[in-house]
Amino acid sequence: MVRTSSIEIYRIDDRMKFSTPLIPAIFIERPNRFLTRVEIDGKIVESHLPDPGRLKELLYPGVELRVQSVPEDSQRKTRFTTTLVKTGDVWVSLISIRANTLAKEWLMSKQIPYYESYDYERAEITVGNHRFDFLLTKDKKLYYLEVKSVTFSNQGIGQFPDAITARGTRHVNTLAKMKKEGISTGILFVCQRHDIESFKPMWDRDPVFSQALFNAYNDGINVFCVSAKVNEKGINYYKEIPVYLSPPER
Repeated sequence: MVRTSSIEIYRIDDRMKFSTPLIPAIFIERPNRFLTRVEIDGKIVESHLPDPGRLKELLYPGVELRVQSVPEDSQRKTRFTTTLVKTGDVWVSLISIRANTLAKEWLMSKQIPYYESYDYERAEITVGNHRFDFLLTKDKKLYYLEVKSVTFSNQGIGQFPDAITARGTRHVNTLAKMKKEGISTGILFVCQRHDIESFKPMWDRDPVFSQALFNAYNDGINVFCVSAKVNEKGINYYKEIPVYLSPPER
């Protein structure tokens, strides 16, 4: 980041630029988890939604979106992908798998402070019946890392999950078990927006996952959270933010 007086200029890595131009759109409705109806130039069309979360705080009639068109030779029924949503003056990425793409780039370029001393090995690592996102090494020792995408914010607090995730709970419990067996493990939450100042699990939405995460942290697995700067040109690393995992006081 370069500062010029009060102006902040974010250098966007070419690999993090959007592959096709973004098209202005307005959200109309969401018939199912993976489909949105949007208005483009006065015409209502269907657009694929890559984020299966509830997203009710972000997607409501009239909210401003950016979508991307799919290649002409694509066999997909929907011709657009819902990519960004605007909340206030902040753009939020709606492609949950992009958290993995970002994490890979940041790990390889050593932008995440804790992982600067780790070497990236490969993605999609199978351990027993589970598949984890990344394998890293440090001093020839293996380190398994799982990545989770965060889009929900409550007054500057990023939270996950916004819907019950049994799969996420299984991942956390397996990582904790591996840690007890002497294998280094971690979870990285990637906030696909820049206005988040801290992270907490969403205890009221999924107490089982939240408790599993809290227990796993106490068992020694690493839990970190970072945020991304999102705009209409692309996405880039922003900063690491603190995590608070303890259950809420009753």
